[in-house]
Amino acid sequence: MTLKTKTIAVVVPTYNEEKQIGHVINSMPDFVDRIVVVNDASTDDTEQIVREFIANAGKASVDIQRWNGKPEPNRYNRAEILLYELNDKELDKFPPSEVINTNPISEKIILINLEKNSGVGAAIARGYKWCKDHAIDCTAVMAGDNQMDPAELEKICLPVVAGKVDYVKGNRLIHRSAWLVVPRVRYIGNSVLSILNKIASGYWHVSDTQTGYTAISLDALRAIRLHDIYKRYGMPNDMLVKLNIAFCTVAEVPIKPVYNIGEESKMNILSVIPKISWLLFRSFFKRLWIKYFFRDFHPLFILYNFSIILALLCIPFVCKMACCLITGCEISLKVFLTFLFLFISGFQSFLFAMWMDIQDNDRLYK
Repeated sequence: MTLKTKTIAVVVPTYNEEKQIGHVINSMPDFVDRIVVVNDASTDDTEQIVREFIANAGKASVDIQRWNGKPEPNRYNRAEILLYELNDKELDKFPPSEVINTNPISEKIILINLEKNSGVGAAIARGYKWCKDHAIDCTAVMAGDNQMDPAELEKICLPVVAGKVDYVKGNRLIHRSAWLVVPRVRYIGNSVLSILNKIASGYWHVSDTQTGYTAISLDALRAIRLHDIYKRYGMPNDMLVKLNIAFCTVAEVPIKPVYNIGEESKMNILSVIPKISWLLFRSFFKRLWIKYFFRDFHPLFILYNFSIILALLCIPFVCKMACCLITGCEISLKVFLTFLFLFISGFQSFLFAMWMDIQDNDRLYK
């Protein structure tokens, strides 16, 4: 059974989920053609449990062949040939892995073992690679800890299947129960990171950037470098930046927050937030230069950089005023006015750049 004649796959990243992975597989909707479990070097019985499911699942309703779209050389398609060759060699850039299945063409459950623990982002990227190589029309992601309601999978996939959008994210924060169900620390941390991600990614209307319940089109998978996806918990943030640079459209659908069903969180909020913040800082400049300078020049590139330069010029004057406050000496009027001029000019430039950024990226939010 397919969803509107489109092939659907679900990538399930797993690490030590022997208690939950069976529930995830058993509850998968019938319209899912392939369940791609990526085992991130688990040390428990996760692999053995998935192997047993493969042995008992039988054949899938749809055979899925590895895509071989190598173009015939002519004077016009050298670019397509180069892209094909890059894709053919792309797997070498991923962490070493092994596809366990003996007949992946017709088996519904695919098991990919990573040889060493590489992170949830690396596991998802490896699953994406399998789906891209087999030309899956719509690829969703569901965590192996059973925290994502399978009943909501269809509404996440439908916008992609209908060709209306490239990437769909679930949004837990707009669900009426979010403040009651989501742990306070996670809710606040998620909100802070979502604000930072708006600036970094350019998707200003995406409010739950940390959720991993997503669906992506084949065209979008082909538009980004999968091997370069951030390998740890900042993967959803990095993904949005890469999609924005590739001019992919994004939509959100409300989903319920699911907690306390036996899952064991492996994420340390206090250690993850600084790492993701640094990732977003670097990603902002990457998006700024690639998208708004090299690919499609926009005045906001000048305004953003001008505001940053002015902010840096403010630092010596801030230090001088701070020293005066500490020592009790009088702050020079010239120092104060120079700081005020630089700060106001930089702040205005930043606001104008942000406004232009919002206006330009409205077309990418559906």
